[in-house]
Amino acid sequence: MVYDFLVDTYATERLKVLAMWSMFRGDDLPTRPHPSDRRGRSVLEHMVHQCLSEDIWFRTMLGIDVGAPPVPANETRVGFLQQYALDSTARLIVLRAKPATWWEGEVPFFEVQRSRAWVMVRRIAHTAHHRGQQAVLLRVLGRDVYSTYGPTADTGGLMKDHAPTVYPWVTEEELLAGESSGGAKRALHGRAGAVVTERPDR
Repeated sequence: MVYDFLVDTYATERLKVLAMWSMFRGDDLPTRPHPSDRRGRSVLEHMVHQCLSEDIWFRTMLGIDVGAPPVPANETRVGFLQQYALDSTARLIVLRAKPATWWEGEVPFFEVQRSRAWVMVRRIAHTAHHRGQQAVLLRVLGRDVYSTYGPTADTGGLMKDHAPTVYPWVTEEELLAGESSGGAKRALHGRAGAVVTERPDR
């Protein structure tokens, strides 16, 4: 189907959200980019926003209501991992069943009309935007940053230098089971002295 690429992209983006959240610790949730500036979302507020925002977009713009609470009753890191995994899986199942005509139909997008395919592209971009902010928070906290789309400073440096891509978990099932039990993520073997930016300090 012509719009399978959007469904496949959502399938991988939801996994990237879960992987990003798995890189934080439970006591990281109150952390903000700057402790005295409340304009920057805390880790907890990012998780809440992802769950509520995605629920609203899917229900009001795409007409997909999974009939589940978007935010867990127990607002812990593991609680958010479990709730988002459950809800986004349900959305994915519905999306896989939609025909091309559904994707091409126009729906309200704030003050304008846009195709559902267009809305989905914006939804994915919105999620990636906030995930980038969370990656900055990981750096502020001094945490390891695993791959999202490719290598990072912690996986070995730059793609042009053939650094590897390393995800914290191989499968969603391993992620949920491992994070629920405090299990160890995949090992990072960053190369000592590897260049991690195209403009390194000299």
